[in-house]
Amino acid sequence: MSEKNYTGASMKRHMGLQASRRIGNTAAYIVLTLISIIWLIPFVCILLQSFRVESTWQVGYVIPQQWGLDNYRNLWNTDFPKWYMNTLVMALVTAVLQTVIVLCMSYTLSRFRFKGRTFLMRFMLILGMFPGMLTMIILYRVLKDLGMTQANSVPGLILVYIASSGMGYYVSKGFFDTIPKSLDEAARIDGATRFQVLKKIILPLSKPIVIYTVLTAFMGPWGDYVFARYISFGTSAGMNVAVGMYNWLNKDQIASYYTMFCAGGVLVALPVTLLFLWLQKYYVEGVTGGAVKG
Repeated sequence: MSEKNYTGASMKRHMGLQASRRIGNTAAYIVLTLISIIWLIPFVCILLQSFRVESTWQVGYVIPQQWGLDNYRNLWNTDFPKWYMNTLVMALVTAVLQTVIVLCMSYTLSRFRFKGRTFLMRFMLILGMFPGMLTMIILYRVLKDLGMTQANSVPGLILVYIASSGMGYYVSKGFFDTIPKSLDEAARIDGATRFQVLKKIILPLSKPIVIYTVLTAFMGPWGDYVFARYISFGTSAGMNVAVGMYNWLNKDQIASYYTMFCAGGVLVALPVTLLFLWLQKYYVEGVTGGAVKG
């Protein structure tokens, strides 16, 4: 085959690959767009219903006939502010404490070599395979004996949320493993302590994994329903927003609280959505960076 024919065949092959790549990308974008629309439909419906003021019960249409902010104003005449504050306190305290515990555990397992290290990592890995539901009864008994149920369920739930934080070291440790240990050694030669190495060298280089850990720690209490309902049952003062708002959906209250439920759902989802959009870049970097090395 002459050089001219070879070049022509190569160009045709290249153009064919480009065309097939464009077709594949277009199909992928179309499918992802359709999935996104289907995924967003329920949220759009809830948002629209939260502005409906002509009635408070469920109706057969989505777009309100009369628009207003009555549902959002009426929320403040219920226990919703108390539930919201309970949830916010639990999420913030858990995010701080759990992040500190996870990062310290991850740094220790990544940088230190000590007897029983491998056994400890395997033990936590196996222990994490068991569902948390298995411990609900004994945890309730312990919290009840400590007086941390019902009206006092907020500190009890915080205690439960952070109790096993160290077992979530996997992603953070993988990220720390990608940071060269020569940086630690250089700092140690200059007289830095282990804590100073973590604070001034490792953490500044680990901003994505720190933000990822904070977000995941925050989202656990923010969206918890099952265990929160089990601990705070029957007492409005100790409920979070998930448990409190769910009570509005029973057959005796749904006719009066349905539109307020939608408004409350928007207020619960809005800060988390904005937070994720703002920190999305670091969140993705933390997930992918922590998955590089275990």
